[in-house]
Amino acid sequence: MHTSHHPLILRTSLATMAASIALPSSISLNSSSFSGIRIGAGAQLGVRNFGQSRVSMAASVGQTLQSDALFADYKPSSAFLFPGQGAQAVGMGKEAQSVPAAAELYKKANDILGFDLLDVCINGPKEKLDSTVISQPAIYVTSLAAVELLRAREGGQLIIDSVDVTCGLSLGEYTALAFAESFSFEDGLKLVKLRGEAMQAAADAAKSAMVSVIGLDSDKVQQLCDAANEEVDEANKVQIANYLCTGNYAVSGGVKGIEAVEAKAKSFKARMTVRLAVAGAFHTSFMEPAVSRLEAKLAETQIRTPRIPVISNVDAQPHSDPETIKKILARQVTSPVQWETTVKTLLGKGLKKSYELGPGKVIAGIVKRMERNADIENIAA
Repeated sequence: MHTSHHPLILRTSLATMAASIALPSSISLNSSSFSGIRIGAGAQLGVRNFGQSRVSMAASVGQTLQSDALFADYKPSSAFLFPGQGAQAVGMGKEAQSVPAAAELYKKANDILGFDLLDVCINGPKEKLDSTVISQPAIYVTSLAAVELLRAREGGQLIIDSVDVTCGLSLGEYTALAFAESFSFEDGLKLVKLRGEAMQAAADAAKSAMVSVIGLDSDKVQQLCDAANEEVDEANKVQIANYLCTGNYAVSGGVKGIEAVEAKAKSFKARMTVRLAVAGAFHTSFMEPAVSRLEAKLAETQIRTPRIPVISNVDAQPHSDPETIKKILARQVTSPVQWETTVKTLLGKGLKKSYELGPGKVIAGIVKRMERNADIENIAA
């Protein structure tokens, strides 16, 4: 659906944006502070403090290598944007079966994953599809299937050829790298499979959670986190987890810290909080156990310089050096997703048209909140 002038998108409120980023299962609203609000389906992942992320990336990746500066002066005109975990919905992938090249991706996925991914995508059950280990490969495959649906459309190949920048939200960064031919579809799927398993295992190792705070700017959310952290021990500390757009930030951390955020949100004038139905505190130090597993898998994966700029979630910059890309992908699970900065930068550099490829319309909603007249089209599968 073309959304550039769609009245529902233009009227997207902060409340409905909360709905669109909340995972479609077991969402709880902090009822003591907010009542009478119905949250719908749709969710994205989280992150840490913006200042910290730049410092930590400088330390872990080192100074930008000369070979990493290929895309430093990129000028975007047309972008492909790929969704992250939470965009999944039962029934996705069905449309893709009408295009042989798209259907083939699911067949390849079944061999790599060892189970029938398409069956779970189309038939669920929802609880199974929502699990981290299944939703991540499901979204990766369905998003790349959407590219094939577009390719089969009249004028679709011209659109694909016109795309000069790509990025994705958290998991979607892997999809973007596959589209940019930095690694093969198969190698990307193997990475995503391991990423989902490693993140689930890290979440199982500690009691952690995520919550979206709606209606505040990032400074206010940071103050809310600071206030919550005064009341909990080190193991329950919280931090801003996901910079989506003004008025919509996710906080990650220990369960007691998240409960403190929910209890204090109203006094900080938040519109509401939405507990996200994810396995744990993604994009924080709680995910540290996943890093070494990802590093090992990335080390054996052939990664090439992308054919077009792929904007990193970690520092909102494009990278061209394969070794740098590997380091960034390993640290991505413990680092804040800088989506707000990414979209602002693209728009500021003159981006004219963008496409959201894959399940859901979360990204279109975020882009519209940041630039009401933005031209963005959804390509589902």
